[in-house]
Amino acid sequence: MNFSDLELDDVLLEAIEQQGYKKPTVIQQLAIPPALEGKDVLASAATGTGKTAGFVLPALQHLLDYPRGRSNGVRILILSPTRELAEQTYKVAKQLSQFSEAKCAIITGGINYGKHKDISTGCVDILVATPGRLLEYIEEESFDCRDIEWLVLDEADRMLDMGFAKTIEKIGDEARWRKQTLLFSATLEGRGVDAFAAKFLTDPVLVEAESPRREKAKINQWVHLSDDRNHKLAQLVYCLKQDSVNKAIIFVKTRERVAELCGQLNSADIPCAWLQGEMAQDKRQKAIKSFVTGHRNVLVATDVAARGIDIDDVTHVFNYDMPRTADVYLHRIGRTGRAGKKGTAISFIEAHDVLVLGKVERYIKEKLVRRVIEGLEPKYKEARIPSKKAKPKTRKLIQKKQAAAKAKKRAKKAKKH
Repeated sequence: MNFSDLELDDVLLEAIEQQGYKKPTVIQQLAIPPALEGKDVLASAATGTGKTAGFVLPALQHLLDYPRGRSNGVRILILSPTRELAEQTYKVAKQLSQFSEAKCAIITGGINYGKHKDISTGCVDILVATPGRLLEYIEEESFDCRDIEWLVLDEADRMLDMGFAKTIEKIGDEARWRKQTLLFSATLEGRGVDAFAAKFLTDPVLVEAESPRREKAKINQWVHLSDDRNHKLAQLVYCLKQDSVNKAIIFVKTRERVAELCGQLNSADIPCAWLQGEMAQDKRQKAIKSFVTGHRNVLVATDVAARGIDIDDVTHVFNYDMPRTADVYLHRIGRTGRAGKKGTAISFIEAHDVLVLGKVERYIKEKLVRRVIEGLEPKYKEARIPSKKAKPKTRKLIQKKQAAAKAKKRAKKAKKH
């Protein structure tokens, strides 16, 4: 399928060609047609599958098909969980609308973008916003939702994780005159997203691109067994100095570990940018910019600090500290291998990480390859990954055996009598 098969206007096809898009991704092929038919869409799409264009393109086509009347106000509202993700979505909207007359704007916290309060009274066609800041303007009666025709909820699962459920419900109520709602989520599993979708969508079309479990096929994954912290640091430094590592994200557990590891890497002549929780917004933005532009090709971050970052061309993800759960592991490694490109995810496993590693392997249904760095071999590699113990007997099996034993005992008594 080509983009021309999606019945998009020539001005959009020209913008698509300008951005170098060759063919629509799976999520774009699945989501754009029902959106253009006026239907609500419930979409599952992992990071890096082209989901942003999957809702921006039909939104722009809607604006072209139904030109604005005399009224002012925002017509398309896109909610993003974080400022970084909102900025990236805004950038895509600007790029794809460059040959049309559509006007795009953004409302987020952290940085003053100018006259935010004048947006809803002007002629803004597409507004990208973070929920918290937008709700502030709504409650101040500085923003009017009555002209909104489309509501797009991007990264819905992440917005739920961040505690935005009630905020988005209030915004949804304010925009109750809308004609369509599109909800995009990395996963549709769990009651949270289901309940969220039920409140916002009416008879939606369900579309699912490659699931995160299948996305892993584009990512080369392996583990290094580590004796202790010093051994693990030496392994990481060796890996980072390989020519294939062009842009890498290193995940650690805590803010303290961020500071510790950055100091150690700088001592090893590996300059790095870093992100940690409760970081001043200007410093956070500066760190991300230095990583995106290539001024620093290594970024050290915690899961919380890295939430919402969507950066192209990350070649490697390193799990210096393993996450607590398998789904977070998938979210981490999804930062590489994006948009059809190959990526590499390397995890360092100390003895206390063995149980988590087992959970990850069961979740992705694949045993991760154990690799050894020459000169940095683990001393007790067999002890690092102990053989899996037999599963304990289930309650039903125990009850069955107990019942059989009682029956045998009764039969024996009956025989005596």
